Amino acid sequence: MGEVVCEPPNNKLDKFSGTLYWKESKFPLSNQNMLLRGCVLRNTEWCFGLVVFAGPDTKLMQNSGRTKFKRTSIDRLMNTLVLWIFGFLVCMGVILAIGNAIWEHEVGTRFQVYLPWDEAVNSAFFSGFLSFWSYIIILNTVVPISLYVSVEVIRLGHSYFINWDKKMFCAKKRTPAEARTTTLNEELGQVEYVFSDKTGTLTQNIMVFSKCSISGHSYGDVFDVLGHKAELGERPEPVDFSFNPLADKKFLFWDSTLLEAVKMGDPHTHEFFRLLSLCHTVMSEEKNEGELYYKAQSPDEGALVTAARNFGFVFRSRTPKTITVHEMGTAVTYQLLAILDFNNIRKRMSVIVRNPEGRIRLYCKGADTLLLDRLHPSTPELLSTTTDHLNEYAGEGLRTLVLAYKDLDEEYYGAWAQRRLQASLAQDSREDRLASVYEEVESDMVLLGATAIEDKLQQGVPETIALLTLANIKIWVLTGDKQETAVNIGYSCKMLTDDMTEVFVVTGHTVLEVREELRKAREKMMDASHSVGNGFTCQERRSSAKLTSVLEAVAGEYALVINGHSLAHALEADMELEFLETACACKAVICCRVTPLQKAQVVELVKKHKKAVTLAIGDGANDVSMIKTAHIGVGISGQEGIQAVLASDYSFSQFKFLQRLLLVHGRWSYLRMCKFLCYFFYKNFAFTMVHFWFGFFCGFSAQTVYDQYFITLYNIVYTSLPVLAMGVFDQDVPEQRSMEYPKLYEPGQLNLLFNKRQFFICIARGIYTSVLMFFIPYGVFAEATRDDGTQLADYQSFAVTVATSLVIVVSVQIGLDTGYWTAINHFFIWGSLAVYFAILFAMHSNGLFDMFPNQFRFVGNAQNTLAQPTVWLTITLTTVVCIMPVVAFRFLKLSLKPDLSDTVRYTQLVRKKQKAQHRCLRRVGRTSSRRSGYAFSHQEGFGELIMSGKNMRLSSLALASFATRSSSNWIESLRRKKSDSASSPCSAADKPLKE
Repeated sequence: MGEVVCEPPNNKLDKFSGTLYWKESKFPLSNQNMLLRGCVLRNTEWCFGLVVFAGPDTKLMQNSGRTKFKRTSIDRLMNTLVLWIFGFLVCMGVILAIGNAIWEHEVGTRFQVYLPWDEAVNSAFFSGFLSFWSYIIILNTVVPISLYVSVEVIRLGHSYFINWDKKMFCAKKRTPAEARTTTLNEELGQVEYVFSDKTGTLTQNIMVFSKCSISGHSYGDVFDVLGHKAELGERPEPVDFSFNPLADKKFLFWDSTLLEAVKMGDPHTHEFFRLLSLCHTVMSEEKNEGELYYKAQSPDEGALVTAARNFGFVFRSRTPKTITVHEMGTAVTYQLLAILDFNNIRKRMSVIVRNPEGRIRLYCKGADTLLLDRLHPSTPELLSTTTDHLNEYAGEGLRTLVLAYKDLDEEYYGAWAQRRLQASLAQDSREDRLASVYEEVESDMVLLGATAIEDKLQQGVPETIALLTLANIKIWVLTGDKQETAVNIGYSCKMLTDDMTEVFVVTGHTVLEVREELRKAREKMMDASHSVGNGFTCQERRSSAKLTSVLEAVAGEYALVINGHSLAHALEADMELEFLETACACKAVICCRVTPLQKAQVVELVKKHKKAVTLAIGDGANDVSMIKTAHIGVGISGQEGIQAVLASDYSFSQFKFLQRLLLVHGRWSYLRMCKFLCYFFYKNFAFTMVHFWFGFFCGFSAQTVYDQYFITLYNIVYTSLPVLAMGVFDQDVPEQRSMEYPKLYEPGQLNLLFNKRQFFICIARGIYTSVLMFFIPYGVFAEATRDDGTQLADYQSFAVTVATSLVIVVSVQIGLDTGYWTAINHFFIWGSLAVYFAILFAMHSNGLFDMFPNQFRFVGNAQNTLAQPTVWLTITLTTVVCIMPVVAFRFLKLSLKPDLSDTVRYTQLVRKKQKAQHRCLRRVGRTSSRRSGYAFSHQEGFGELIMSGKNMRLSSLALASFATRSSSNWIESLRRKKSDSASSPCSAADKPLKE
């Protein structure tokens, strides 16, 4: 590609026009998008090399949605709790300030003879006012300022664990998993809904031309001598394309009758492959003589053009105005008059060409739902036969496409071309005007046939879906495929099974039809669970919350399949709750023939009305909007570029890695973050509240219990590293058990490990610890004496005793909270204790006193205090009394009401003691590769770019042996409570049920 220079007219930037010079050619630029080397530029100014003009009305990417700032539920809760803590701090300051004012008024006046008030203090009230601000400063450590920094450090560590996970590394593509954000890790452990694309996400997006229908005859199946369909392993040798020196040697086809029809000169077959060789935006590159390389906008187009190439219609080259095709060895050049490009609304593309004889013909290929309605009614039998073939192909999971053509006379084309030019130059509603002009010419076409392309399922998809389903994660597939194809892919992925009670298919074309189908589906689910349904009165059924709770508790497993035109009605404001209630009661939901915008709307609907974390996963530009809308977006780095990856929060190369991302990394991240937060609040309250109790014994004078250096170093040195180590490395069960017992994932979905209730429990424990931490040493020191009989009670000895007790208690507590010990945990916990004593003795040493006599006055205090047996007995008693209730509670909980994780750990311990050999999990391989859809990329096509003359370069369960355990009754009851609170107000959908 030569140097490209974009030069504004008159050296001034014109928003709507300009001149593009390329290889000494001159092209005018209008108000439109221009594409160069795969980059779309918008509102750009003068630059070198790769610059084009684009008007302000151009769109960078259709249906991509706006970028949203994502925050986790824990982030939002933390902000609320910090505000509550600040309010609690103010309340403590007010209480102590009132106490100071009362004390100064009642008692302080007696000391004014030798302890007079400062000149600025002229009343007890003003003294209390000053005391309030003093206590705000002293007690400010209760507000966890360093919490946010620590949380980000832990999240960064979790992100690195994801990036370093070798089990999520794809050796074939040399692509590791990547955490593209550090703010959502713990929310990976709370996902309830997964919204997945199909093509390239569940499938490999490697397209193979499998079957076709030409003029009512189906090709692609191979039959044995008895007339039965031959299976893949029983098929003869593939078709020999040696007659064609330009054939692609990698292309395989099994039905030789199609090649025979081509060689015999069948006009319909020739026209079929002529269409495939002309109607596309593929670019051809011939490095050596006879070695063709195709660069296609989508894998589908590449597969179709390659099929035409092997059957003798070889696309060789193109210019902005011509296409050269070798037809059975003869070079034929067609004049390219127009490209009617593909987009997500049209779902078809057309080209208008003039052959060497001067005849003008339109060739069109597109989705059957739109193209069949634009055919000429003269061939109903051919239409019926082709429709049967389409349904047969879709039932086998193949991606289908309809082909048609139309002859145009010179006069009609000239008038139409003029209307198209006017529409393309329109300053407003340009796209709508062009669509209208395209609609005009794409009518009364002649049906030519249909194609069927196979897209193989990715390895491990059925197992992954089954495992996520066992973890109570609901998976919705949002695809652009036909309904039959969508159902087939559902069975292939094990989303749909023969054991399901019923699969509801919604295909209504009007609002009333869709509403009626949804109502019947709900009634069938209610009828199948009389015991649940009869438990509610008519009045209770008026509540949407009760209705959703009933539906989600129905007996049996159901699935819902809904078409795109039906989904458009279901997403309307007056029906969206009906659709949501029905869909959420189903185990699996498949939405077919959906647009990118509808994908985002479905995700937004669940986010809006369900208190559940959503995850969207896709691989193409059509998934960007869905990925941005969901709480968590995951991009698959596949065959359709990196648009989805760039918009995602996490990325990897295969769908099967999703199970490890959620069940291992996500669950661990949530567990670690919750344990970290609980301990962080506990240690802060245990530390700070001691000052509050001391205020009642020091005349509310804002005197601190600890010395200033201990207050400074407590959160920075003594307790920071152990809690960080726990937040980064802790585990409750090994990763193998996390995958083996998917029910372990449920506490995160129910938000059980850290919520407002857990917060108040941590605060209560911290206050309880602070009470014992202060009053036990205070009571002991009131009567205790030293070894020499002198009084033990002095301020510094008391401070050293309380501080030492506090550090030991919080260290023992984090030792109890740590479920997975590493060398780093040991080093940080016991190292922090050692550092505390080292600093304590250093601050009371002669050396520091000699250097800083005004700062370290209490020489030898720590050594003298800790040399007293009474002090160590006090520290031991305080530690035991603080820790024993926690130990006793956890022992009783393990014995009487263990969690599933407790049971798993106990089972693992028993296995280790018995040295039993672990059984390996057997994974049953999939027996078929049935995939689906209409064969188009979901991006805007490159037709306009090609016609502009610019060079384009494109880059190209069975888990029968899984040991699962049912969740406890308390988890199920909490889930029902959550469903009740998450459901929306009553909608019109409930009226039929009330009858």
